[in-house]
Amino acid sequence: MIVDLPSTDTSAVNRTMVDLRESAGAVALGRVLTLLIITEDGPEAEAAIQAANDASREHPCRVLVLARGVRRAASRLDAQIRIGGDAGASEVIVLRMYGPLADQGGAIVVPLLLPDAPIVAWWPGEAPPVPAEDPVGTVAGRRITDVSTAKSPSKALGKLRQRYHPGDTDLAWSRITSWRALLTAALDQPPHERITAATVSGAPDSASTDLLAGWLSSRLSCPVTRKNEDVPGGAGGQIAAVRLERPSGAVELRRLDGKSAVLSQPGQPDRRVALARRTTRECLAEELRRLDPDDIFAEALDAAQSRPTGRSRSSKKVTA
Repeated sequence: MIVDLPSTDTSAVNRTMVDLRESAGAVALGRVLTLLIITEDGPEAEAAIQAANDASREHPCRVLVLARGVRRAASRLDAQIRIGGDAGASEVIVLRMYGPLADQGGAIVVPLLLPDAPIVAWWPGEAPPVPAEDPVGTVAGRRITDVSTAKSPSKALGKLRQRYHPGDTDLAWSRITSWRALLTAALDQPPHERITAATVSGAPDSASTDLLAGWLSSRLSCPVTRKNEDVPGGAGGQIAAVRLERPSGAVELRRLDGKSAVLSQPGQPDRRVALARRTTRECLAEELRRLDPDDIFAEALDAAQSRPTGRSRSSKKVTA
C-alpha cells in the first residue's frame, strides 16, 4: 500500500500512520530500529529504498527517507507512506524536501523516530564532511557511508579516517567480510606459523583493498604491501588476491571471477571457494546487525592510512 501526502507536515504524517495501523493493521511494535536514508531525490533514492526493503527482512525497521529535492523551489514537504508488500518487512516514509527545507532533515525526522529504538543513518551517495556532526548524524548511534560512490574512493577513505567518530562505518568494510572469513579460516588450520609478510593486490583506487591491507596490518606483526593489479570478473571488481608468507610456504587467495576464488596452501591441493561480490543489500544488512562502535573497523581504517610508514604493529590474533 502506498499513500501520498503532498504539501504536508510531520504531524499529518504521524496521524496518517496511526490511521493506517487502525484500519489496515500495520503495526510498528516489531520494529527493532529506525533507519534514516539521506539521499538526493530520484533513482538513487529508489535504489536505496529497495536495498533497505531487502535488508529489513532480517531487521524489521521504520525507514525514513530524506530525499532532497530542488533547492531553488518554494519550501515544501511531500510525503509518501509505504507499508505491506511495498515496504518489505519495514514501513517506509519518504520525505521529499524542497527549497530551504531540503537542508533541514535533522529537525524533520525527530517527530517520526520510533521511541526507544536505536537509530542508524545511511548516506548511499555523497556523505557530509563529518557524519557525526551532521544534523541527522547527531541523532544516530550508527552512521553508514559508502566511499565507493566518490570520484576517488581511496582519497575518500583517507578523509573518513580523519573525521572518524565511534559509530562510523562504511560499506567498503562489509564488502571484504568474505575475504576476512576465508583468510581467518585458512590460518586456523595447521601449521600455526607466524606470518612474515603479506601482500594485498587490487584495483588502484579500491577502498576495500586498502581496508583489507589495513586489517591485516592491524592484526599481524608483519609488513603489508599494497599492490595494484587488474581484477578479473568484469566491472565492479576491487580485490584481486591476498598472499600471506610463512616459513612453510605461502597461503594465497586469488579471485578467479565475480563468484569464486582459488585458495592455495602448502601441502594441500588448490581449492576453489565461493567468493561472490556482495550486493549493497547484503552489506547494509550486515552493518545493521551491530549497533555499537566497530573497534576492528576503526583499527583497520587507521592502519590503512598509516601502513605506508612501514612500522609494524603488535602481534594480534586474526579475527574476522
